[in-house]
Amino acid sequence: MNTLFSKFINFIDLKKGEENHEKVLENIVSNVSFRGSNLWILACAIVIASVGLNVNSTAVIIGAMLISPLMSPIVGAGFGLGMYDFQLLKKSIKNLVIATVVSLAVSTIYFYISPFKEVQSELLARTSPNIYDILIAFFGGLVGVIAVTRVEKGNPIPGVAIATALMPPLCTAGYALATGNYLFFGGAMYLYSINCVFICIATFIIVKYLKYPIVQHIDIKRQKLVKNWITVLILIMIVPSIYFAYKLFDEKKYKQRTEEYIENVFPQKEYTLIYKKTNFKTTPKVIELAFLSKKFSNLEIKSFNQKLKEYNLLNTRLLIKQDTFDLKNDILNTINNGKKTEAEKDELIQQLQKKIIDYQDNNTKISKEIKILFPEITPIAVSQYTSKNKIIPVLLYKSDDNLNTEIKSKLVIWLKQRLEKDSVEVYRQQLIINPKRKK
Repeated sequence: MNTLFSKFINFIDLKKGEENHEKVLENIVSNVSFRGSNLWILACAIVIASVGLNVNSTAVIIGAMLISPLMSPIVGAGFGLGMYDFQLLKKSIKNLVIATVVSLAVSTIYFYISPFKEVQSELLARTSPNIYDILIAFFGGLVGVIAVTRVEKGNPIPGVAIATALMPPLCTAGYALATGNYLFFGGAMYLYSINCVFICIATFIIVKYLKYPIVQHIDIKRQKLVKNWITVLILIMIVPSIYFAYKLFDEKKYKQRTEEYIENVFPQKEYTLIYKKTNFKTTPKVIELAFLSKKFSNLEIKSFNQKLKEYNLLNTRLLIKQDTFDLKNDILNTINNGKKTEAEKDELIQQLQKKIIDYQDNNTKISKEIKILFPEITPIAVSQYTSKNKIIPVLLYKSDDNLNTEIKSKLVIWLKQRLEKDSVEVYRQQLIINPKRKK
């Protein structure tokens, strides 16, 4: 049993393939300083990352992270802390502060000059850090320092640069300063701090494990003080991130309950849903829905709102848009809230108007053709909905009786050819459904 355990320990031993300590430290110390070429490389990397965030290009952002030298002073601080080399620690922190200030200055200038100041998804992703970002920073830091201490550096270093993502939060903070959005600035700097602290802590752990020589012998009391400060830093970073992770989890659960509510209360065969919007951040939360050619009474809408509690959708209000005018207004409001330029707004409005006109013209033509080919039915509306990333046309009609199988089959085949679609759905107009019906 002991032999098996010894083999396992030998199998995972980090000391195999380890580089000479003096050579590793020489490389660490030489890369800590931000002078000359390192400073120029950093500034160029910041500009590239800022452009990537500005145009929402993940590939450009990744490229900037690969050439950034930002991780070196953080690893240097971890080595200084692990070896009680306070000169190296001070030097690393000083250079990290210089790098941070330069990065913020360059990114702020870029975003201030840039004509495009829309909030892109890549920017938003760096404003709400959570516990998962801590895990990425810590394990990315572990991989980074393990690679640094090897004779063969291998492939991990580029991957660590991408995973720990030090550049994007700094550029996002620069964007926030340029646009005066201090909420974004706080979130981005918090993410940057998480990355710095946990890469440093991961480095500290590996330095201790590999038994790098202590430069300055300090008493037990001072060692305990260092460990206490590390513990305090960990708590400062972890506690808010757990809260943000909980908020993220809570929002996803809320959206799942919303989908379940819509699916059960408004079954697709009875109600054709054409519009859906959920606003999680308002008080109360709001679910907005619109249906194809279906009007609900105030009593029915009240009943639907009461059912929200059955699906644990607390502090939530259901709004049902009953006419096309409301929908158009909502789309236009969405455009306005997107902070588009005037030219972009006009272009989007023109596109929307053209689509509405084309859509109405096509519906009118199809309705006239149906009246001629299938005189036993009266078409009400032709619309469409999306199911599993597939657009499916829907015909709503009314007739005295249900269509027999043969006529309905012919109608479906004709609609497929007419609309050039693989599948269509045909529904007869239902009578008003009692809101107190059984689920």
